[in-house]
Amino acid sequence: MFRNREDAALQLAESLKGRQFQRPLILAIPRGGVVIGAVLAQELGAELDVVLSRKLGAPEQPELAIGAICEDGKVYFNHYAEELLDLSDDYVMEESRHQLAEIERRKKLFREDRPPASITGRSVIVTDDGIATGSTMIAGLQTIKAQSPLEIVVAVPVNSPERIPEIRHWCDDLVYLEAPEGFWAIGQFYEDFSQIQDEEVVALLRQSATSIIDRGENGQHGSFRGNSRPAHV
Repeated sequence: MFRNREDAALQLAESLKGRQFQRPLILAIPRGGVVIGAVLAQELGAELDVVLSRKLGAPEQPELAIGAICEDGKVYFNHYAEELLDLSDDYVMEESRHQLAEIERRKKLFREDRPPASITGRSVIVTDDGIATGSTMIAGLQTIKAQSPLEIVVAVPVNSPERIPEIRHWCDDLVYLEAPEGFWAIGQFYEDFSQIQDEEVVALLRQSATSIIDRGENGQHGSFRGNSRPAHV
């Protein structure tokens, strides 16, 4: 059980400090993932940006993910979506348009006037406060992989054990702290799992960008090497 996202992120950072990264870039899934990502960026001396993917909700059941869409418009469908649900092309197109509009809003709000971080040739660490269905994570990973990173490491505090094989398929390494049987929701592993507001995400991204400028690196990190070994890999 983690006290909150900051506590989980600090523990996760310790599990990553034994690795060598080249110009490390943290890509966090908003909103909760940005709290995790900001701590990782600080602890690892990495650049922080967001990966903007959104869940596609099922008809009449918006909380049930049929898949996810990323900012480049690529859609990932959960393996059960078409088998268990009667999905029309019109519904999928309309839900995709709705989520792309929200992605565009978040892009303008979160990145402000900053361009997306360069991914090519870098060690990219993709994070969130946990993985349940894996839809938004996999949609993001598909987009990231297309931009030729040196490596992709998915790092999360808690992971659904059922999703581990599929997540591994889309990354070079998967690091997590907890993946217990009986997993049913990410929030069950946090004492405080309060909703994160847009304003907090904006503030964390600004603070991280300012920290990079203060270090005089402008996002061009060298290799990083820590002391300890990863947890679950």
